[in-house]
Amino acid sequence: MDTSLTLLLLLAPFIGFLFNVFFGKSIGKSASGILGTLTVATSFATSVYFFMQISQTHQAIQIQLFDWIQISNFKVDFGFLLDQLSILWLLFVTGIGSLIHLYSISYMHDDENMHKFFAYLNLFIFFMITLVIGSNLLVLFIGWEGVGLCSYLLIGFWHKNQDFNDAAKKAFIMNRIGDLGLLIGIFIIGSMFSTLDYATLKTAITGTTNLNITWISIAAFALFIGACGKSAQIPLYTWLPDAMAGPTPVSALIHAATMVTAGIFMITRLNYLFDLAPDVQNIIAIVGAVTSLVAATIALVQTDIKKVLAYSTVSQLGLMFLALGLGAYEVAVFHVITHAFFKACLFLGSGSVIHALHGEQDMRKMGGLKKVMGITFFTFLISSLAISGIPPFSGFFSKDEILMVAFEHNKVLWIIASLASLMTAFYMFRLLYLTFFNEFRGTAEQKSHLHESPSLITFPLIVLAILATIGGLISLPTNSWLNEYLAPLFAKASHEAHHFGTTEYALMAVAVLGGLIGIGIAYAKYIKQNIVPEEDSQITGFAKVLYNKYYVDEIYDAIFVQSINSLSKFFNQYVETTLSSLVFGLGKVTNELGFQGKKIQNGSIGRYLFAFVLGICAIITYLFLAQ
Repeated sequence: MDTSLTLLLLLAPFIGFLFNVFFGKSIGKSASGILGTLTVATSFATSVYFFMQISQTHQAIQIQLFDWIQISNFKVDFGFLLDQLSILWLLFVTGIGSLIHLYSISYMHDDENMHKFFAYLNLFIFFMITLVIGSNLLVLFIGWEGVGLCSYLLIGFWHKNQDFNDAAKKAFIMNRIGDLGLLIGIFIIGSMFSTLDYATLKTAITGTTNLNITWISIAAFALFIGACGKSAQIPLYTWLPDAMAGPTPVSALIHAATMVTAGIFMITRLNYLFDLAPDVQNIIAIVGAVTSLVAATIALVQTDIKKVLAYSTVSQLGLMFLALGLGAYEVAVFHVITHAFFKACLFLGSGSVIHALHGEQDMRKMGGLKKVMGITFFTFLISSLAISGIPPFSGFFSKDEILMVAFEHNKVLWIIASLASLMTAFYMFRLLYLTFFNEFRGTAEQKSHLHESPSLITFPLIVLAILATIGGLISLPTNSWLNEYLAPLFAKASHEAHHFGTTEYALMAVAVLGGLIGIGIAYAKYIKQNIVPEEDSQITGFAKVLYNKYYVDEIYDAIFVQSINSLSKFFNQYVETTLSSLVFGLGKVTNELGFQGKKIQNGSIGRYLFAFVLGICAIITYLFLAQ
């Protein structure tokens, strides 16, 4: 029965994909949307069943479908692993995925290719489920590459705009760079242990004392490069803000609960490997902290509502990597879950605003929307409080755990993470105030059409806002259900629960105070002073550097893109020309030899006999001289 239900869990979205590809256009937009939503909801219901089963039995479910690859003593099965980690991921991937599908029925209703959009969404969920439930690294790699393909299809969904196509190609290519690192790590692990199965690897690594730590560290670093690409960490983060080119539901799906969390999932799954590579863990922590701060500074001055949220995602992912690098895997997972709630709500809320403004994304042309979009505003406010770390919302608990762990291990990283958190509160409430407060700054025509979004859009917002409010209860500082639930996964014991004293309460107070200071500065600037960001041409000084994202894209373009283009031109103009001349020259020589040779074949029997006699004489002479 477990095998049948697991196949239902996996294949339901794939069936939705196939149906929408072949029959979606003929059954109509609404029917294709409902079908796509129901298939993902089926996977969610199945995930809930497995969650209840594993919660009662505390036993992982291992399913082997068939023998896949066997070369000498290296063997890989095609199978699935349903344990505490995969079930948690499935719950928010399929649960939030279902809400995003439901939201998309209304949001994408006017698009002529709506059936294709739902087909891509279904395929995306199918590959994400494959990534999560695979019992070994090779099955994970199938899902890993699949979500990369689907992100390309969804980011460039509106392909008539060339900028959107460029954004899709950028995401695809940058992920391939990270994927090369992942492959190298998989090859090293397979070579060292003759297996890629998680359970077998854990037994081999934790039960062996004479491991080659150098190669373990190289493998861990290579895997981390793969995680950097998928989860948008420095230096492979620039694709994710450009991914905003896709429709808003795509942004919510990629940025909140699915693709960008794959790197955190993979590192958490292989925690026993990374525990043996402390130097790599230090690199992960530093990269995460720096990414969090850099992305937060860029978000301070962005004027596109989705770009602010995109850099916010990069920043929050940096905090998760900080926790991973410090060995607090369960804390990183906690923030993944709470982030999925409030970030999905924020992206879908921004989509509700964009929907009301008929495609407008510039916050300078918004304002005053809370008067006509009460539900969107209230849910957006709750999620903004959550991401800012204000109690009692979910983000407070998960972010506070990360900051406490950072304080215990490295004060410098704690300062960096605290600054990023303060900036988060500022730029999120800057976004909130510019969008929903004061007077409307758009056109008179836009103002006349302002309205609250339909119920299919607002219902997912309400559900996600509720989860963003109460989600922190799964891991309270003094009584963490989540830590106990995940404990069997980790080779080392989970980090000890904080014994609350003066230091811990002071850290909590500092974190909350930092969030309130950020909110206060935003209030003074954008409500009291009613400041509206300047036009692009008027931005000067360091603000211009931040607005242009430290010119990282331009630097990458100059170093990599232009150099590759120059190399391509060189090969095209010189190497290709030389090789072509050589190839065509040999062809001309052959043709000329053939042309001259055919003159001998003129039908003269006497000449043929003469040549025959000469040949016989030459052979006899050779044989005579050879003796």
